[in-house]
Amino acid sequence: MKTLRLYNSDGRELQEFKPLESGHAGLYCCGPTVYNYAHIGNLRAYTHWDILRRTLERFGYEVKHVMNITDVGHLTDDGDEGEDKMLKGARERDMSVWEIAEFFTKAFFKDIERLNILTPTVSCKATGHIDDMIALVKRLEERGFTYESGGNIYFDSTKLPDYGRMALLDRQNLQHGARVALDTNKHSPFDFVLWFTKSKFENQAMMWDSPWGRGYPGWHIECSAMSSKYLGERIDIHTGGIDHIPVHHTNEIAQSEGAFGHHWVNYWVHNEFLIMKEGKISKSKGSFLTLQKLIDDGYEALDYRYFLLGGHYRSQLIFSEESLDGARSARKSLLGRVASFYREIKGSPLPDISDLGKASFSRIEAFDAALGEDLNTPRALAELWQLVKDETIPAAERLAAVLDMDGVLGLNLEEAGEETAGTGEDDELSALLTRRREAREAKNWAAADEIRDELAERGWKVVDTPEGPRLEKA
Repeated sequence: MKTLRLYNSDGRELQEFKPLESGHAGLYCCGPTVYNYAHIGNLRAYTHWDILRRTLERFGYEVKHVMNITDVGHLTDDGDEGEDKMLKGARERDMSVWEIAEFFTKAFFKDIERLNILTPTVSCKATGHIDDMIALVKRLEERGFTYESGGNIYFDSTKLPDYGRMALLDRQNLQHGARVALDTNKHSPFDFVLWFTKSKFENQAMMWDSPWGRGYPGWHIECSAMSSKYLGERIDIHTGGIDHIPVHHTNEIAQSEGAFGHHWVNYWVHNEFLIMKEGKISKSKGSFLTLQKLIDDGYEALDYRYFLLGGHYRSQLIFSEESLDGARSARKSLLGRVASFYREIKGSPLPDISDLGKASFSRIEAFDAALGEDLNTPRALAELWQLVKDETIPAAERLAAVLDMDGVLGLNLEEAGEETAGTGEDDELSALLTRRREAREAKNWAAADEIRDELAERGWKVVDTPEGPRLEKA
């Protein structure tokens, strides 16, 4: 197995990944709350967790990837305050909460398909696992971690000595009500609802019978119940956004370790925000960018994926039209380079990765090393470009290595071969483009212009980019 080091938020340091079971990796990813479209900031998280899964598989692990679909119980404030997100979405769109959940679940999966994100091994809806949540609350009750107040069942955070360890919460200096809006039913500001029987809202549609009365689950309980159902009571990796650390993931740890009686997750991996010029993207502000909006503006979904790969998942990434334009240009240039390799090999079979020469194989090793050091996709992309531009390596080897790397990057670079297959003039175009590049490097501008004009007569436009020239149909 290749070495993979991940930044573990529980401990706040880089740690070598060591699975619970040799050769296997259990991966739980916090999924969408399906009351609206996913915004592009949400989709940043799923793209990077896709890179994590693909890297684990590339490094030889069999991955069981579980993702929840929150279709009940999530309030607009993560600390059990605010409005029910499903009710809010239903009211705004004049649909039932069940219709809202179904509609936006389908929309979410359409988005991840367009971004070439692998479908989770298990996608589990909260509404389909209410019995599992009730069973977990009962288990906590039996172990003395709950109390009833105001008709609702709360987790008693004072019963867990290291509550809030990952978030580094300072219990001594926190005044009651400082963490969330004051809830007079709570014994401590850190306590949270496991099961609501006294709804905060009229006409609550999603309710189920329980030992404590008819009601619905708190948001945090669903992830603990479903992750343990599919991955067991010890988990290798749990992912999510950094905004989940102080409340949601802190409460997941508390209720899971309270119920199971032992350490729950070995590696917590969190992604940073995507930032607009105006600040953090948020649905609650009523204005956010969707993937469909980018597509409507003339971009391809994979332009956005390429843009995301240019930033490390633990660094804030600033989004702008200019930066997306740059990503689109770079991806098209990359496709053009890959297409030229396909033209040059004339349909010959590609060599096996194990048969590559030293130069190309060393690039693959450097690519893997970048991924192995906390999923460093910017460095991995740089290694790919170094390979692509290294003309000392035969085209067939470069193509084989590029497609191998793309197994993790997920940019569908094989499409360049499909586009090339129908042109019929591959060899001459590739040769002309090479001659023009050599002329420009020799500062023979007249010769370069003559070749450009010849290509134009054939119906091709030469586009010069920082990564090199590429051809587009005129």
